[in-house]
Amino acid sequence: MKKNPTYRDIGDQSETTQMDYDPSKISYSDLLEVFWKTHNPCARAYSRQYMSAIWTHNDDQRRLALESKAREERRRGSTIETEIAPLHEFTLAEDYHQKYELRSDSELIEEFKSIYTDAQFVNSTAAMRVNAALGGHVKDDLLRAEVDRYGLSPKARERLLGAGR
Repeated sequence: MKKNPTYRDIGDQSETTQMDYDPSKISYSDLLEVFWKTHNPCARAYSRQYMSAIWTHNDDQRRLALESKAREERRRGSTIETEIAPLHEFTLAEDYHQKYELRSDSELIEEFKSIYTDAQFVNSTAAMRVNAALGGHVKDDLLRAEVDRYGLSPKARERLLGAGR
């Protein structure tokens, strides 16, 4: 395993997302169901960097992931190419590679730079939600229901609600 991989020199690492979640609000099994529905796990990746994988934190997660993979294979009638393996280490992408959609919107990124330090920005749930919204991954009704919790100015709030819609 390459120590301190970068976007330009990723070595044998894979790009991935690590999610923190509240099990009192959503179960690990429910997260797995979302995972299977949001991509084609039957497609063979052309490189390790972009492979489909579930990295587990413990034996219970591994068991649930393997069970859900077997169910999904039966449902699809096809072999699932997703790797299920223990997570040994998670390395954050470089700052410039975080929240790509948000960084591409000059008006909104300036708003976030005025609110957060770089470390706070990387870990901000509001920045993550805005990034997802800009990427088209948050439905309009949900965005409108939660936008007031992002801490944005009225101008930035209106910008977000109007961006790409």
